[in-house]
Amino acid sequence: MDAFNPFPPEWTQSAAHAREFSCPTCRSASVEAEHVWINRRSPVFTEDHRRKWQEFYQCRCGTVWWAWSSDRPPTDLKQPDRPESPWTNWNLFDS
Repeated sequence: MDAFNPFPPEWTQSAAHAREFSCPTCRSASVEAEHVWINRRSPVFTEDHRRKWQEFYQCRCGTVWWAWSSDRPPTDLKQPDRPESPWTNWNLFDS
């Protein structure tokens, strides 16, 4: 199973939109899913110009669900986005 395959697997056809980032039936976390597919062919842009994708999960209980990547809960596996420093683009050599 390739989560980044450009073509959706058959099992995604019956997916229901989960309002929380977990299985709507058994509440299992996304990391416990048996199969994952990310729809990277159709990104959606948010008001602050960030991209988000549909992430599809086939849970071990049999439920197929999807949620927006932007709804994913915070994790300690990734560093949080830091605001850009005002000094980042400052060029010391401009005259």
